[in-house]
Amino acid sequence: MIDIIFSVFSVYVFIVMGYLAKRFFKERIDDKTITILNVYFLQVFLTFWGLLIRPIDFSFFLAPSIYLAIVIIVILFTALVAKRFFKDKKEYSIAAIAAVIGNTGNLGIPLNIAIFGQESIPYTTIVNLVNVFVVYTFGVYFYSRGSYDAKTSLMNILKLPILWAALIAITLSINGYKPSKAVMDMLMMGAYASMTMQLFLFGIYLYGSSIKELNKHLIAWVSGFKFLVLPAIAFFLLVTLDIDKTIKGIVFIELIMPLAVANVNLASLYECKPKTVTSLVFITSVLFLGVIFVALYLVKLL
Repeated sequence: MIDIIFSVFSVYVFIVMGYLAKRFFKERIDDKTITILNVYFLQVFLTFWGLLIRPIDFSFFLAPSIYLAIVIIVILFTALVAKRFFKDKKEYSIAAIAAVIGNTGNLGIPLNIAIFGQESIPYTTIVNLVNVFVVYTFGVYFYSRGSYDAKTSLMNILKLPILWAALIAITLSINGYKPSKAVMDMLMMGAYASMTMQLFLFGIYLYGSSIKELNKHLIAWVSGFKFLVLPAIAFFLLVTLDIDKTIKGIVFIELIMPLAVANVNLASLYECKPKTVTSLVFITSVLFLGVIFVALYLVKLL
């Protein structure tokens, strides 16, 4: 239990640093520049490192396939239903996609290691890859739709280098490419810089964000889908499957992760109320501190 608590709180160190940096240096810190550097450059290193750190084993794809199926079901549902409740285009975009983009990497991987041990790493790594796909396809589309038309939003997906980097890395891995230690060290430097910068950026946006200014319906919608609707759908689907309980548990834990900082990156990049999204990430991160203990009980029932 101590490992789980430490895994959760250790992530927040860099968030606090980002918050303090923005508080003391104000406009001298350009959050949009940091977003561009992270999304267009550093996350390319993170993608290559994550996919080349070990050969891709297709036997591990059962967990991410289930994860992706549940995510797509929820996206279709939220995209249709949210139209009735949110007339503002940007709020609709946030309501449609934010809840399914969880922190499967920075928080999900260490948390699953604490719960299920080192054997969870191959599964969580590929689940995180699938989440990256969701972020830079569905995520880019919906956050773009807050400011752009459908055609431009689809083109924005193709403009981001991360998706292409993932396709190249997967191709290299399937064909047996094994990077040298020097190459992996370089990729690891960029990967850790990217993860740190994401958390730092979250702290920057957290400064100046006001929960009081948020649409209370949007808070209830995103939080409700994140911690009630999504876990309920996941639980009832997973409990019917005749597969290893550890795989069920890993998928369930990854699905109930709080909103990822990637939401802030995309909201900032496409000017889709980044401070609102930052507040939602913060709210779900706080709620998660209580939700995780309920989730651990439900995992035993799968």
